Amino acid sequence: MNSILIANGLILTLNAAADTFDPGYILVEGDRIAALGVGSAPPHLACRADSTWDAAGHLVLPGLVNAHTHLGQVLVRNLGSDKPLLTWLDDVIWPAQLAMTSDDARIAATVGLVENLRSGVTTVVDHQKITATPAHSDAVASAAESLGLRFVLARAWAERGRGAEDCGTMLAELDRLCHQWHGAASGRLHVAFGPLAPWRCSEESMRRGVKAAQNYGIGVHIHVAETQSEVRMTLEATGLRHVEWLDRLGALGPDVQLVHSNWLSEAEMDRVAETGSIVVHCPVSNAYLGSGIAPVPELRRRGVPVALGTDGPGSNNSQDMFETMKMTALLQKATRLDASAISAEAILRMATSGGAMAAGWADIGQIAVGFKADLILVSLNSARLTPLNHPASALVYAGSPADVRGAIVDGRVLMRDGQLLGIDEASALAECRAAAKELLSRAGVSLAS
Repeated sequence: MNSILIANGLILTLNAAADTFDPGYILVEGDRIAALGVGSAPPHLACRADSTWDAAGHLVLPGLVNAHTHLGQVLVRNLGSDKPLLTWLDDVIWPAQLAMTSDDARIAATVGLVENLRSGVTTVVDHQKITATPAHSDAVASAAESLGLRFVLARAWAERGRGAEDCGTMLAELDRLCHQWHGAASGRLHVAFGPLAPWRCSEESMRRGVKAAQNYGIGVHIHVAETQSEVRMTLEATGLRHVEWLDRLGALGPDVQLVHSNWLSEAEMDRVAETGSIVVHCPVSNAYLGSGIAPVPELRRRGVPVALGTDGPGSNNSQDMFETMKMTALLQKATRLDASAISAEAILRMATSGGAMAAGWADIGQIAVGFKADLILVSLNSARLTPLNHPASALVYAGSPADVRGAIVDGRVLMRDGQLLGIDEASALAECRAAAKELLSRAGVSLAS
């Protein structure tokens, strides 16, 4: 069993007691945190380590969780600017998705996961839309397995619109994915059921899909109330708003992630809280597409768990979780004319323990004995983080992916001194450029889109 002693760092545990050790140590044994504390590790602990990582000049904190993205959009990054959601989907995203090969999916996922890791993200929830053949999903899961991140493949599904699938096909594929990938890579890979939006699914098929997810013990990951027009469409078709519709189907609960949730009524927010459902907030994407801003303070006051996501590279256009944290704060403060609307500490917990709840792991999101060793090291040797008067505020308001210098997932070192291990990053980026050029030509998507 491999063991690592992380020494001399400023440890931001984000545990229930909000312990900070400056300096402190963490002993990692196998895939878990075996010990931690203030100062230097006692000799009887230090001698158990196979190696020591001197973290002097670094913040050490739990790895961030990107609780919602679409990695396949890497290949259409920066296209479709200045378009509302439904036009953007119709002009750019749907044509590109239908033309993607399984190799395109692998390349896009690889580069997207590299970007996430460089942004301090150790767990990614991918709402995987590229589903023309089973090989697409397998390629994405294989990329995550190879790179070593913790990963949820939320297999997307729509019964209406482009790329539609019948319920039987979806259920058969969900069954295959659960047997092949759920719990793979020593438990680092999970599968979830990912219906795209209420207006793209029938009631009967949603019931069957949610029931299947419950039987498999997996989560349900769905876009909800992203735009006003989508809420109107569901109201016209069913007489119900999005959360009301899901509630009627028995599709709410602690294993359900409601992505976006920008346009919830007061009653809907109450019901989300009562059922223990989780909201995933994607502020950059929502602002980019002009979709709206989720009522995060109102949700949190009701006790609703909130996680953060970048959303896909096609509507962000990055996978920068530091930017996502900062935008979460600024949009809430600006729209309420209230600088105290939300704190940096709350946002940092949304990006860690909140994301852990959304991703379905109870033992990540904080630094505590017995928890998984999913950790990042952030260098304090930059002008923007000097002086470090308040660690949480520094990370949320001034942090950058450039500051992330180390990452450990499941006890395995994936980045050290800013270098990714186990992947030729330059070759992956070159492969991505070539694949994007070929895809856009094949799909008939213009660079001017």
